[in-house]
Amino acid sequence: MAKKNYKTILAYIFLGFFSFLINFYYGSRGLFPIDSLGHFDTGYRILLGEFPFKDYWVVSGPTIDYIQALFFYLLGVSWSSYLAHTSLLNALLTLITYYFFLELKIKNFYSFFYAFFFSILAYTSSGTPFVDHHATFFSLIAIYMTILNLKNYNKFFCIAIPILFFLAFFSKQVPSAYLIIISLSVILAHLWLEKKTNFFKYYIFGVLISLLIFFIIGYLSNINFNDFLIQYIYYPPSIVTNRIDGLAFTFKNLFLDFKLIHLFLIPLVFLFFLNHSNKSSHNGDPYIICLFFFTVLSLIFHQLITQNQVFIFFLIPILGALLHAEIEKSKSKKKIYFLIIFIFTAYAVCKYHLRFNDSRKFHELVNVDFSKSIDAEIIDEKLKHLKWITPFEKNPQKELKEVIKSKNYIKQSKNNLMVITNYSFFSAILDKKIHSPIRWYISNGNSHPSLENKYYLSYKNLLMKKIISNNINEIVTIDIYKDDYIDDLLSSNCSIKKIKVNKMLISHLITNCKDKD
Repeated sequence: MAKKNYKTILAYIFLGFFSFLINFYYGSRGLFPIDSLGHFDTGYRILLGEFPFKDYWVVSGPTIDYIQALFFYLLGVSWSSYLAHTSLLNALLTLITYYFFLELKIKNFYSFFYAFFFSILAYTSSGTPFVDHHATFFSLIAIYMTILNLKNYNKFFCIAIPILFFLAFFSKQVPSAYLIIISLSVILAHLWLEKKTNFFKYYIFGVLISLLIFFIIGYLSNINFNDFLIQYIYYPPSIVTNRIDGLAFTFKNLFLDFKLIHLFLIPLVFLFFLNHSNKSSHNGDPYIICLFFFTVLSLIFHQLITQNQVFIFFLIPILGALLHAEIEKSKSKKKIYFLIIFIFTAYAVCKYHLRFNDSRKFHELVNVDFSKSIDAEIIDEKLKHLKWITPFEKNPQKELKEVIKSKNYIKQSKNNLMVITNYSFFSAILDKKIHSPIRWYISNGNSHPSLENKYYLSYKNLLMKKIISNNINEIVTIDIYKDDYIDDLLSSNCSIKKIKVNKMLISHLITNCKDKD
């Protein structure tokens, strides 16, 4: 027993260090500014007293902003602190996943390798904070706890599950909402059918703690509840509607694009029914398979709706482990099947590691020459360790030259500036409020309401309030690919003089601004 515990402790230590370091390494390997830098400035802006919903329009991700603010507060403002956030989450996820596999009675050797494979494909596909990853992985931990509760109820897990789903939902509304509904259905069914309703009060306690956190943060941040409702609850469905209308379900996007996930999911479901068809007692197993089956389908649906790069291949090691556990219950020749599962899992991990981690496909960096990357310390020492290369410029020196020019312009300006850019680090590296009304800029209406959206006036009111209350007399846009963005927004409210300062930066000097059109 002592020898077994010793091996388990060593496994935890190795997995913790490895999962942290692999995410830290690949998170520094190039960047796609709008995604890679999405929470750098907003995390710091919270430390300056600027908050989501109140000071900038938020479609998703306030959880990440507040957590990143905590990391900056504790570790200092730097690229390393930024990656420490996601690297620690990747490590935590991996360790919990390893624990989960052990609790499913999968042998230590196999549990270790499935968790090891998971760590490679989990947060590492992004490396830097990303809303879909946070939402999915907080939900995944809650799902693990739900499954373990099906076998042996734990009061702490009952309280923690609602809090984790709360963190997930405020990372991004979907897929969190899908996974909350699925898990809640399983929890309620199990509580009722297994006569465990006395544990319901602990779930309610977790919900109350979540609501308390919500209202305390809202109160301390001075966030108007109506602003929260408009930005986070009412506006996002208006974006999704257009995506659903244009979505076509095909054999390719439902099955072929996720073929290796289905390669594990289909045998898992088949083997489960084969193993349990004649059993009167299942010890929670039907709930487990049902929960993971609909979790996988929900995440595939989410990928199709968002139309982002695929990040859910981390499911393969989990499904491999569940399939492994089902084979343990069968009367088949186990060793040959274990070997087949292991080989296919290793193959899938290697394939997607090379594509999404090494080639950085998630951040659109597949075609860049990483040997040309430059240490971003040249911009500011706070960006040390970031190897700068983006999909937009084959010669990163040219891009960095313009970024540095823009930084110096903002630093030296005597005007009250508002800065709108996807290079979202100027507030953090200059220790200066930039008053941006959005976290990132996307021209198609995904980052803020476009002119035809019914919530456009709400966004414009937030913008005008910031301009007038902060006496903004210059708006700077950096690498915004719609040059007339400011003119379209403010021409009816302000007098605007536009000056192109460098290849990236356009200055908009504004005067005579008024609240109403």
